[in-house]
Amino acid sequence: MSIEELARKNVRELTPYQSARRLGGKGDVWLNANEFPTAVQYELTQQTLNRYPECQPKAVIENYAQYAGVKSEQVLVSRGADEGIELLIRAFCEPGQDAVLFCPPTYGMYSVSAETLGVEYRTVQALADWQLDLPAIADKLDGVKVVYVCSPNNPTGQIIKPQDMRALLEMTRGKALVVADEAYIEFCPQATLVGWLAEYPHLVVLRTLSKAFALAGLRCGFTLANEEVIALLLKVIAPYPLSTPVADIAAQALSPLGIVAMRERVAQILAERQYLVSALKDIPCVEQVFDSETNYILVRLTASSTVFKSLWDQGIILRDQNKQPSLSGCLRITIGTRAESQRVIDALRAEQV
Repeated sequence: MSIEELARKNVRELTPYQSARRLGGKGDVWLNANEFPTAVQYELTQQTLNRYPECQPKAVIENYAQYAGVKSEQVLVSRGADEGIELLIRAFCEPGQDAVLFCPPTYGMYSVSAETLGVEYRTVQALADWQLDLPAIADKLDGVKVVYVCSPNNPTGQIIKPQDMRALLEMTRGKALVVADEAYIEFCPQATLVGWLAEYPHLVVLRTLSKAFALAGLRCGFTLANEEVIALLLKVIAPYPLSTPVADIAAQALSPLGIVAMRERVAQILAERQYLVSALKDIPCVEQVFDSETNYILVRLTASSTVFKSLWDQGIILRDQNKQPSLSGCLRITIGTRAESQRVIDALRAEQV
């Protein structure tokens, strides 16, 4: 029996998540991963690398709880929000029996995590405005244990209507968890559902330090939920999910000064987003710029694949969304620096399509 044959069937057939770094490219303008465009400086203060770290570092948990407005017992920290996505499936879904559900076009890790763990995933295509198709979701809920909803949604950029989220929470009460993936919530903090946790024991909120906190390389995310959910996730999380340096920097980022700095970065990105959106609307090959509540914009272009390749060859790396349902002709552009925005604008103006 070959090594390939020894592997689980679903892993042999799995297409891994195509992260920005896996897709590669040799650009100098990286606008394909929704990262903050410049580095933030930190100094390590913890020198106890000879010891294992805490499973749930106290300073990180307490700082995030204060920032998010929840109790410490409602916070779990993990290796990015991606680990939170997977932990929920591991804790709540029986392989070969239960299912998860999500609504494309959306974040690709929901399907990858389910497939990796041998759990069925079901999809309900979003409506034309990329909002939830609630009747279709209701029809597919039998056997579903976890429903993932990204809001603001990646890659489309819009907030899911609060009244629809409430309807979803009502229809899943006592049946399934509803996971609100709020990776981009710092760019529209008024839309968070954290305040609903007391009302809905089956609501879970995912967060990250990768976007507005400018720490994508740290790999630090959070799951916010009621204490009963957190207790179950603690049973399946790795013994030491955060290294000592990661916990050290995360605690600094979540200090009062760190949060002020994050909000200044958000203001910078929102201003830059407006500049880029305004310029793109006057470019001939740009058919539509969709509204966004995030640090990226979705753009529909004439001959988008040709444009994508042309900019790639010029060192401007965007994210092609053509294979996503309902996103034909669309590219996703992360908001970068003013100089990076100008590179995109000038390159698109020069396109002859």
